[in-house]
Amino acid sequence: MTERAGLLARPDGETIAWRAVDGEGPTVVWLGGFRSDMTGTKAQALADWAEARGRAYVRFDYLGHGQSSGDFQAKGTITRWREDALAVLDELVDGPAILVGSSMGGWISCLAAMARPQRVAALVLIAPAPDFTEKLMAPEIPPEGQAALAADGVWLRPSAYGDPYPITRILLEDGARWSILGSEPVPIEAPVRILQGGADPDVPWRHALELANALNGEDVTFTLIKDGDHRLSRPRDIERLLAAVQEFVASAADPNRAQSR
Repeated sequence: MTERAGLLARPDGETIAWRAVDGEGPTVVWLGGFRSDMTGTKAQALADWAEARGRAYVRFDYLGHGQSSGDFQAKGTITRWREDALAVLDELVDGPAILVGSSMGGWISCLAAMARPQRVAALVLIAPAPDFTEKLMAPEIPPEGQAALAADGVWLRPSAYGDPYPITRILLEDGARWSILGSEPVPIEAPVRILQGGADPDVPWRHALELANALNGEDVTFTLIKDGDHRLSRPRDIERLLAAVQEFVASAADPNRAQSR
């Protein structure tokens, strides 16, 4: 199947860019990371996999990311990106979905699964970063960053992946509203596979393991790739990702296999 492309209109006039492969379900949905887009290595690998096997697949850009409209600095929040993900799930996906979330996309995937438990059949999370605004980002803001946030509401954080990106006061404050790691279990019953690099400089493996331990479901597997970085985009990492997705696709096609897990 050839991948289609389109724009999903949002109520405030913004548009979410998406691409989709028509095929058999469940639909695999890609949720990217903070300041990334749907053209990355892992997202493209899943598109190639879906086209080759006739599987349904959707990838998209959040507001202010990639080909989607919107001012990242003015409107970019976890609340908004969660809403974008739910709009994609509600309007572009028929039937059950397998959510594949990378970094921030792992957090958004969890929030979507909590909001639509009947729709989400499984999750595959790569270096998931739940609560990253509060637990990973805020503690590392230097004094000059704190001063910029206090004075201007935004700090341009240097990035190892390209140009500096804006960290806003509204992003940090809003992120705290959606914290899922705490004293209560994370109410997700769907099976989950987590792939985490042991050499990840952005999301410590213990942070991802905390999520694995907090999930309420019993079918949770945590795979530590000792020499893996944050992106996990090497060929062998991609193979692990595709294998995890294929496991859930096969289980959906064979109910007896799913019940035996």
